Amino acid sequence: MNTIEKDQTYIAGTYARFPVEIVKGKGSVAFGADGKEYIDMGAGIAVNTFGYADQVYNEAVTKQLNAFQHTSNLYYSAPMADLAEALVQKSALKKVFFANSGAEANECAIKTARKWGVEHKGEGAYNIVTLLSSFHGRTVTTLSATGQEVFHKHFDPFTKGFAYTPANDIEALTSLVDDKTCAVMVEFVQGEGGVNVLDPAFVQALFALKKQKNFLVIADEVQTGNGRTGHYFAYQAFGVLPDIVTTAKGLGGGLPIGACLFGEQTADVLGKGDHGSTFGGNPVAAAGALSVVKRLNDDFLAEVKKKGEYIKERLQGAEGVVSVDGMGLMLGVQTQADAKKVVTNCINKGVLFLTAKDKIRLLPALNIPYSLLDRALAALKQAVKEEL
Repeated sequence: MNTIEKDQTYIAGTYARFPVEIVKGKGSVAFGADGKEYIDMGAGIAVNTFGYADQVYNEAVTKQLNAFQHTSNLYYSAPMADLAEALVQKSALKKVFFANSGAEANECAIKTARKWGVEHKGEGAYNIVTLLSSFHGRTVTTLSATGQEVFHKHFDPFTKGFAYTPANDIEALTSLVDDKTCAVMVEFVQGEGGVNVLDPAFVQALFALKKQKNFLVIADEVQTGNGRTGHYFAYQAFGVLPDIVTTAKGLGGGLPIGACLFGEQTADVLGKGDHGSTFGGNPVAAAGALSVVKRLNDDFLAEVKKKGEYIKERLQGAEGVVSVDGMGLMLGVQTQADAKKVVTNCINKGVLFLTAKDKIRLLPALNIPYSLLDRALAALKQAVKEEL
């Protein structure tokens, strides 16, 4: 059997895979088992921050792998401590808990908010409000936090204590917040929900309401963090500072790692034994992540913004393109043609795009060169025309 046949025989059928087998990659180009080259405009769903086989990343990972690949969290390790310091400096928050994924980071955020609620607002103050079209993970609790009804099937009973409100509707949000509310959890750019950017006026009203009603704001930056939007974290574009920030994906650069960052009010909520992770802060993953974080300086982030505007300029007004939404290199393209058909057409043209709801989603490596962007966008525009 070939790889695809083995996969279909032995791996649980939880993914609707495209008929492409990746065998190697370099930069923003993936090489398939079919001998074709593909421009990768998805980067492992916003994971491969510097693309494939990045030399700086590989050297950092290999150096740590040759020192020691793992130690339990009963002991100290420099890669984890150094990465935590770097994240605190980037975020203006105070402390970090390391996990293995975005869902785990969000679980930590939810636990922390609920403990804070009990300690500061009394028993029963465990309710968390999230936004419709949000996505916060695939564990039972993070599915419960996700504001999409399609995910609230098959796995009952779901975790109680979540309520949902439309994005950008401050009146609806205000009506849900009471003395039992411990937190409001938001993505500043909703990724899986369709690449929807929050209205700055709504964000400011949310933080004003927080001061009035005394609850925490949790920022889910799993997909938006680590330079993806042209800011280190998306919340920085709105001039606010959340109480808890979660991140993963691009932080690891290709290896699994998640992080939950705590601000002034939450830095000391979790005590010894309140939470834990066997692999969280794994030294190899942390060493790779540190090599990513160190390179995401202001000049590099400015270039991410520039590339995002470059893409928008070349797509807006193109035949069949309705709109281009998003920030930095996290963009969603609404087309008159069916998004999935366009993406399939692009695969045949040697370009790998993603979808988000009914949009074509662009999440390329942050260092993708303009020459590859031009080729990818030309293929996209041609595919849209062909599918109209």
